[in-house]
Amino acid sequence: MLTKKHCYVITGGPGVGKTTLLNELAKRDYHIVPEHARAIIKQEIDNGRDGLPWGNKERYTHLMLEAAVLSYHAVQTNKEFHFFDRGILDAICYADMVDIEISAKMDQLAKGLRYNNKVFILPPWQEIYHTDEERKQTWQEALYTFSQMKATYLNYGYELVEVPIDTVQNRADFVIRQIDKNP
Repeated sequence: MLTKKHCYVITGGPGVGKTTLLNELAKRDYHIVPEHARAIIKQEIDNGRDGLPWGNKERYTHLMLEAAVLSYHAVQTNKEFHFFDRGILDAICYADMVDIEISAKMDQLAKGLRYNNKVFILPPWQEIYHTDEERKQTWQEALYTFSQMKATYLNYGYELVEVPIDTVQNRADFVIRQIDKNP
């Protein structure tokens, strides 16, 4: 098992402010590993392929998992903090949500490639939620995704820290205080 203790996942359902929070952390000179979902969706659409959450869900899951694993390996372990916009378990959770069997290989990746045990999860926030070309989930689907993300990360033994609904500056301050408490 490989654990990268200086690598933190920021997760949650869609449209809860993850990317905004990560951009604020980047302004504060933290290393950020961006989410791959939007890039995968755009690339699939641009190339006329069907690896989309509303298309070939199995292909989309494979692309998401592959991108998450590559991102994990790309970050060298050192003393600098890195924040991931979603992690390997987000792809596992998605697969489970759309009834794709979690293969032994997928489970092995999830168990063998670990981030810091403390995972930051952002709760649903209806006031900022909106859909667009890549985010087509309804508000109810967003709520369901949040609950499934919680269950998935807990199932794999992570400690979830819920980031309060607040200004982006206060959310970033909260995250930084939490990592400063980490041994």
